[in-house]
Amino acid sequence: MKLTASLLAVALSCRSTLATVPIYGQCGGINYSGDTTCASGTTCQVLNPYYYQCLPGTATSTVSSTSTQPTTTTTTTTSSSSTTTGTPVPTPTGFVKTSGTKFTLNGSTYTVVGGNSYWMGLIGLSTANMNAAFADIAKAGGTTVRTWGFNEVTSPNGNYYQSWSGSTPTINYGATGLENFDNVVAAAKANGIRLIVALTNNWSDYGGMDVYVEQLLNSPNHDLFYTDATVIAAFKNYVKAFVGRYLNEPTILAWELANEPRCRGSTGTSTGTCTTTTVTNWISEMSAYIKSIDSNHLVAVGDEGFFNEPTAATYPYQGSEGVDFVANLAVSTIDFGTFHSYPDSWGLTGQEGSWGSQWIIDHQTAQANAKKPVIMEEFGVTSNQSAVYTAWWNTVISSGLTGDLIWQAGSHLSSGDTPNDGYAIYPDGPVYPILTSHAAALKSRG
Repeated sequence: MKLTASLLAVALSCRSTLATVPIYGQCGGINYSGDTTCASGTTCQVLNPYYYQCLPGTATSTVSSTSTQPTTTTTTTTSSSSTTTGTPVPTPTGFVKTSGTKFTLNGSTYTVVGGNSYWMGLIGLSTANMNAAFADIAKAGGTTVRTWGFNEVTSPNGNYYQSWSGSTPTINYGATGLENFDNVVAAAKANGIRLIVALTNNWSDYGGMDVYVEQLLNSPNHDLFYTDATVIAAFKNYVKAFVGRYLNEPTILAWELANEPRCRGSTGTSTGTCTTTTVTNWISEMSAYIKSIDSNHLVAVGDEGFFNEPTAATYPYQGSEGVDFVANLAVSTIDFGTFHSYPDSWGLTGQEGSWGSQWIIDHQTAQANAKKPVIMEEFGVTSNQSAVYTAWWNTVISSGLTGDLIWQAGSHLSSGDTPNDGYAIYPDGPVYPILTSHAAALKSRG
């Protein structure tokens, strides 16, 4: 992975003298030639052969610039002896793959369970607070977090990944851009969490597809994102920079083409010709492009899982949004399926438990037919959460659906509470214990 902003200058200078590395900074690894002494209260721990990190602890750790393993010494003084110990935290090694309807890691089943923290790299969190937020998810048994790998702006401010000046995009590689996402990756790694990263948004939140169309074509027509050659080339340029930065980073579980791609976006303006075929063709092209530059990571769509059955009784099955879950899952360069569940937002208030459970079962059927994993990667209700989620999680277990990620994980941090849109669950709330039990049950199911 890339170095964090606080360490980049240190690594490039290749200083031979030792200085103090701050908490969560790099302190060793193959080809690393920077400082190796961790700040007081932290220890240098092995995350992978190429990256050692200063993590909270009571030892003073040093790593020689030519070593591939840290020397970690913890001294406990008693009346007669001292002991030397070192306890590295679990860390991602190896890349997550698929085998039939399961995810695998180093030959064993990998269970996808956890939450969405879309805001992780976007709201100015310190690395300490990133670590604290990931730790909350890990403590509940979570293995996986979905987050945003995009923020398109036309007036640079805060944390963002690409800015636009007229029709010219500029990727932000600095401390408020990709270097900050390096910190997200490092914090996930430190807590044994894998990341699913979406690369753009169907909606206007954090820029998304409409910014490309508006800046390049001076058009409000959302659907040109899927068909215009200039727009597609610009998106590929961004994808190449973002994906290319993490080709060899196992903390990334998968790339997603977009968050909830469908015809029409926040502008509501369409060519009038966008169909399920339009979106599926775009999915085929973009997923193949990512595979051409990155053979290590899985690729998914990031869609809501709408079916294409025009005569079906309820809206999410009717194909009216330009999404055909079965056709998209069949694309050879899509490794696993995703779907979301928001029955209240979809006009199904009062049917949350029963309709939502059937929604899960129907996607598990598609999973079995496609012989690929499928996860419910977003789901939420804003009332009666404990009862509804218990019903849905029981259905996930009994149906054989591969996994799930709640929308959204929440944390109480030193900077304040993480964003809450009415769906967030916090460690001291009533849903977290249910999530913890579900995570354990899903792992036990295998």
